[in-house]
Amino acid sequence: MRVQSSATDPVAIAVDDPSTSTTGTTGTLLAALGVVAFSLTFPATAWGLEGFGPWSLVAVRSVLAAVIAGACLLALRIPVPARRHRAGLAVVAAGVVVGFPLLTTLALRTSTTAHAAVVVGLLPLTTALFSALRVGTRPSRTFWAAASAGAAAVVAFTVQQSGGALTTADLYLFAALLVCAAGYTEGGRLARVMPGWQVIGWALVLCLPLTVPAAALALSYEPVRLTAHSVAGLLWVAAGSQFLGLVVWYRGMAAIGIPRASQLQLAQPLLTLVWSVLLLGEHLTVAAPLTAAAVLVCIAVTQRARS
Repeated sequence: MRVQSSATDPVAIAVDDPSTSTTGTTGTLLAALGVVAFSLTFPATAWGLEGFGPWSLVAVRSVLAAVIAGACLLALRIPVPARRHRAGLAVVAAGVVVGFPLLTTLALRTSTTAHAAVVVGLLPLTTALFSALRVGTRPSRTFWAAASAGAAAVVAFTVQQSGGALTTADLYLFAALLVCAAGYTEGGRLARVMPGWQVIGWALVLCLPLTVPAAALALSYEPVRLTAHSVAGLLWVAAGSQFLGLVVWYRGMAAIGIPRASQLQLAQPLLTLVWSVLLLGEHLTVAAPLTAAAVLVCIAVTQRARS
């Protein structure tokens, strides 16, 4: 991935003008692959909770992901990031590595995956807002209108699926929404000056002094019951959601811009519900295909909107 030249401000992300059509297409594909990986996170977490406590699951997944990332960084002899990037990596670590996984895992103890999907329904709009505040992007009115309509459709669907009740889990979910949007925005900014896999890789490694003792402490207090589901869920959230998914996601954001990439996540709640049917045995209503069609229209509009 190219590094910005010294004459270019790395914070000024080109949101609506990818350098070439090929770059735009590749970036969209990478971001979409990230969304698919993320859509499996809640079902995989539900599987993991069958055999691990919430604190153990979050800490162990972070350690495993950091081992994978650290091995890649070491094998390729990647130099330590410059000091000026470390504050941004700390934001990514706090939001994406620790905050979002912990808060959503705590919520999924009592919430269904359908109810938790309200987070990712709101995440694209929140990420675009953080992007506007942090990196100075200014999407067009058409972009905001389509994004708001898509977010509203997803929220209405997921809230209807969960009965519209607000629970303690919602506090965890809304807090997760905020910290994840901050982590995505900062990660997308950093991915303009270093490869996306290095962004999440260094963020994971940065957390090791915290996650290793946390994993040891949590495992000593929370009982562990290894089953096929719990092990598979742990491995996916560690390797798929926590590392590989974020690698392609950040690289996609760097290519097409934070707001546009974030709008692809409007499809994530519906994908999560599909996986919930296939993996968890949950049932969908007839509203699902109608919402999916509405979301796809909104995504198409946001992908074509110009600043």
